[in-house]
Amino acid sequence: MMGSSRDLAVGTVAVGSLLTGAMLSKDVNPNENLELYVHLAFTATFFAGLFEASLGLLRLGFIVDFLSHATIVGFMAGAATVVCLQQLKGILGLEHFTHATDVVDVLRSIFSQTHKSKRTPKFFWISAMAPLTSVVLGSLLVYLTHAEKHGVQVIGSLKKGLNPPSMTDLAFGSAYLMTAIKTGIITGVIALAEGIAVGRSFAMFKNYQIDGNKEMIAFGMMNIVGSCTSCYLTTGPFSRSAVNFNAGCKTAVSNIVMAIAVMITLMFLTPLFHYTPLVVLSSIIMAAMLGLIDYEAAMHLWTVDKFDFLVCMSAYIGVVFGSIQIGLIVAVALSLLRIILFVARPRTIVLGNLPNSKIYRNVEQYPIATTVPGILILEIDAPIYFANAGYLRERISRWIDEEEDKLRTAEKETTLQYVILDMGAVGAIDTSGISMLEETKKIVDRKELKLVLANPGSEVMKKLNKSKFMENLGQEWIFLTVGEAVSACNFMLHCAKPENHCRKDADADDTLNNNV
Repeated sequence: MMGSSRDLAVGTVAVGSLLTGAMLSKDVNPNENLELYVHLAFTATFFAGLFEASLGLLRLGFIVDFLSHATIVGFMAGAATVVCLQQLKGILGLEHFTHATDVVDVLRSIFSQTHKSKRTPKFFWISAMAPLTSVVLGSLLVYLTHAEKHGVQVIGSLKKGLNPPSMTDLAFGSAYLMTAIKTGIITGVIALAEGIAVGRSFAMFKNYQIDGNKEMIAFGMMNIVGSCTSCYLTTGPFSRSAVNFNAGCKTAVSNIVMAIAVMITLMFLTPLFHYTPLVVLSSIIMAAMLGLIDYEAAMHLWTVDKFDFLVCMSAYIGVVFGSIQIGLIVAVALSLLRIILFVARPRTIVLGNLPNSKIYRNVEQYPIATTVPGILILEIDAPIYFANAGYLRERISRWIDEEEDKLRTAEKETTLQYVILDMGAVGAIDTSGISMLEETKKIVDRKELKLVLANPGSEVMKKLNKSKFMENLGQEWIFLTVGEAVSACNFMLHCAKPENHCRKDADADDTLNNNV
């Protein structure tokens, strides 16, 4: 009701369920204290909803964007692998199984109980069939053959009817409250990332926009209300939304229809699941989880961006060999590290002139671009902040030294006279960045060169003006384009020769004074 997506079908998802179960079962064993475990699940859902709604109200939706595509691909594959390993309990009929989620503990638990495994090979073929058919035929076979009396584990009795209100079950006073809060925040972020990504995907097909912050508020309120009505973490699963989309849904009313169908099942159809064998459910879950391991996406990451592939594999290995939290933390940390590297180590590019034009481009990307004698043109490819100011100062100084050495080695008559900084990609600058420009000017002045700025943005210009840097540099040395800056510098180089009479060249003089 509160969201903006027309196609999203809400419900529980495997990854959210796995996360909630794995994190809560570390502190509370559901087999020993089921009531507390369930109450903590409701409490975690409440805090997940509170966190999601708060992000939406404070318009902090950009936080979810830190879960990159590579992180989600690796995390989903790792989580799917862990879920598949956990289902071996049902398939092999093991009564005692580890609650750990890493592959080492799971395999140790399996091989330590090989003599206790209850093998029922004549029922294994069921898992190869479609899920609904498997449930129906599996339940029918167990009922007709009384297989539950011969070692085949079944679901057993399910309570009919709707679950009662759970507002009084929220464990705010529990000793495990921090566990519930931590679980709620982590699962809430994952649920948001998946739900919003799925909503945006289907909105793209129908050419409409969804409001990310509005979706967060909707997810948050849904989970807050759900925690008070015996529900746990809910988001927008891709598979259910795909079915909803293909069925031709037009509005979110389709979710009401689904809710009514679930309600009818709970009230009238639960006895039909009594004889459903657990091996069938385990096989269905494994089949569904294997579909989440996107090999093609991982190979695409390797082809396009090796660092993204590293992030993907870090998430996968962290989840499979460590834990879900470790995999998530490692992947997000690597993504943040990449962002920091982008900010702290921006590119500085030498520009050259494309033949028969006034266009200046990267000399490495365009081999036909030629540098201008006596002029070094550098493009700064990022905002200038405290994090990269020192690095940029060193890079610019190094470029100047390399250019001077190159000209000296070539024994050319022309020496370096001007350093032009193309500021077109500098969208913002802070006081550390301004100090960097002031120090760069001092370095250039000591070498008896001239610093020139080209195409600074309006915000950058305002700060440079307020800091008196423009006054110190001289407004006549700030130009609208690199081409104009080069023309002015060439004019001055031409004037420096004693045989030329520059004052007679009115057009060149106008070019010199054409500044921002």
